Order: sequence, then structure tokens, then C-alpha cells
Amino acid sequence: MLHMKIPEVLWLSQEEVASLGLSMRSIIDAVDEGLKLKGEGKVELPAKIGVHARKDCYIHAMPCWVGGDIDVMGIKWAAGYPSNQAKGLPYINGIWCMNDCETGLLKAVMDANWITAWRTGAASGVCARYMANPESEVISIIGLGVQGRTNLLAMKEVLPKLKEVKIYDIFPEQVKRYEEILSPQLPGVTFVPCKDVEATVKNADVVITCAPIVENPERFVRSSWLKDDVLAIAVDYDSSLDADIMTGGVFVCDDRNQYLETQSWSSYFHGGYPTSEQIYADMGEICAGIKAPVTSGRRGAVLMGIASHDIMTGRLLYQMAVDKGVGTWLKI
Repeated sequence: MLHMKIPEVLWLSQEEVASLGLSMRSIIDAVDEGLKLKGEGKVELPAKIGVHARKDCYIHAMPCWVGGDIDVMGIKWAAGYPSNQAKGLPYINGIWCMNDCETGLLKAVMDANWITAWRTGAASGVCARYMANPESEVISIIGLGVQGRTNLLAMKEVLPKLKEVKIYDIFPEQVKRYEEILSPQLPGVTFVPCKDVEATVKNADVVITCAPIVENPERFVRSSWLKDDVLAIAVDYDSSLDADIMTGGVFVCDDRNQYLETQSWSSYFHGGYPTSEQIYADMGEICAGIKAPVTSGRRGAVLMGIASHDIMTGRLLYQMAVDKGVGTWLKI
């Protein structure tokens, strides 16, 4: 009689994931590699689907298989609830599951909060690696929560001449906390708290918006406030950046299919945001060398967050946890 082997699954808590010490540089390189493989057609990446139980809230399912020499697959189940901020709860939360490509068996379940925060910052780092002027010195960050922090840490890795960070948040206490946390990690960089959005983005070489994602956005960052030579990265869908910023020059997104699919069925990316023919490239095409990077003029980027980033980051965390003996093995 055939006796089935009961598989074990590695469980990693948020504290355990964070304790592994995976560096931002490593995540940027991994996300870059995943995008390159996507551009080469070696990634299966369906557009994320979701349910929306409350206004401006979502829970997304994000499956992906990264092929090539990587050959890893998994899925993230992630929630975004802007209303949680007023309750003292995380805006983003979720889990990431890793499966064995050969058998389909579950290999790991781990916290996705840390993964989401760091791989999102890393994705902006990859975008800036290819699309920012390498001489960039002034960065603007709007929205100073977790995403605002990891995005700046990513800029530190790819823009070596960074000298000034202009910061703004609607919650004044966030501004002070942001500077206290990050200034020790960026010695020699000046932090400039700004009184309003216009002052924050004026004369910046790179502008990054990390506000909550909402269905009916104000788009409070005006095109006329920006330099002609600027990279504007939206981490918050179309919530903050004026549509003219995205159509006034070269426009890129992290995944063409996901952008257009989201535009087709949801309220996002309307009101003048780029349509199919206005997309210069997605980041997979750029990382794979199919489309050339653009490092001057008006450049707009929408980085929605795609599941290949989670795969590439979770893969590294899993291997580090196994090597270090971190986590708990559970039977399913």
C-alpha cells in the first residue's frame, strides 16, 4: 500500500521575515531580474483580481510563475484599507504563499507586509535605475508612511548623488517621525519638510507619491509645478499625479497588461490617463533591453505592484530562512 508523505510547510511571521536582514540592494536586483525575465516572456503573470467589501478598500489575489533559471511560483493575498490608518491599524496587510513548481505542493506561508513594503520600494528603485537622470540630487516624497520610507531607501541605492529629500504628509507627526527614522540612514543628505505639495515637488529631479489609493482621486500634484526634466513615479495608482504629468512626455508602467486590464474594468486610470497607444513601454520591456531607457525630459511612471516582485523577494527570504533555521515547520 502506498503511504503518502505528509509535506511540511515553513511559516514565517512578520518579525521573522524582518529578522532575516534582506537588503534593499538585493531586493532591487531581484526585482530587476524578475522584470527582465518578464520582458523575455518567461513569466506567467495574470492581472491581479480583487474584491472590494468597503469603499476605497480592496483585497487582491496576485499569482505568478517566474520561469527561466528561477522556476518559482506563488500567490499573494493582500488587503489595502486606507480607513485603517485612523484606527491605528496597518493600511496594507497580507500573506504570501510559495508552491513547489514540480508538484504544486505548498512550501511556505509568510507575512506579506514586509515583502510588500520592501519590494514596492525596490520596484521604484528599478524604475529610477533605468529612467532617472543618474545625476539626480533632489528627491520629493509625498506620503511618509511605510511606502514613503522604503521608496527613499531604494533611491539611496540607485542615485548616488542624492543630496536633498523634500518631504510632505497631511499628518504633521509623520513628517517628524520620517526624518527621525531615515536621516541616520542617509548621512550627508538634507531633509526639507515642506508646507505644501507645490513646495515639495518644485525643482525636484524625482517625485514619488505614496498616498492612499482611492477610487475618486483629487490628483493634487499639478503638472505646472514640476520641472520639464523630471521622473514622476506614482506608487499610489492615479491618486496624486495630474494626468498631464503622465501624458506630457514618456509614460511607463510596471506591467502593460495589468495597467490596461485595470483601466478596462475599474475606475482607475481614467480622466486623461494614458491609453494603450500612449504607453512607451513597461518595465519588463526596459529591463530586458527591448525598449531603451529614457533619462531626460518629462517621464511619468505608474507602478501598481506586480506579483513577480513578490515571487523574487519571497524566494530570497525562503532560502535565507532555511539556511538560518528561522521559522516554524507545520504539517498540512
